[in-house]
Amino acid sequence: MEYRRFSDTIVVRMDRGEEVLAVLKAVCVDENVKLASVTGIGATDDFTVGVLDVGSKKYIANDFKGYHEIVSLVGNVNTKDGEYYSHLHMCAANEKGVAVGGHLNRAVISATCELVIKVIDGSVDRKVDEVTGLNIFKFN
Repeated sequence: MEYRRFSDTIVVRMDRGEEVLAVLKAVCVDENVKLASVTGIGATDDFTVGVLDVGSKKYIANDFKGYHEIVSLVGNVNTKDGEYYSHLHMCAANEKGVAVGGHLNRAVISATCELVIKVIDGSVDRKVDEVTGLNIFKFN
């Protein structure tokens, strides 16, 4: 991984074998990012995305292997109880163009991944929503 900060924007290049969420956390902790939007593209061959079962308040995880292009990676970084927190969704397509996606649990890079982190001046924490079980925005 290598990155550069340009004012309020951080541009990240991830390399083969690196995991998206781990790299994002490392960069944001290193740069003291408390609130940001995240976008990205790249390639993965091993990833897990999920969907929330609101009734049980649990995520249903789906694992995928094989070459996929990350056609959309979006989300945000903020805090929960003052500590780093991220929430990302990813859509990836296989060699036939069939796309799958959902809440990003993990994605290992197979070639490269390019992230753009747009730092926002401010902070938004999270709290647990009792109805859904989600960690939702908590505005002071």
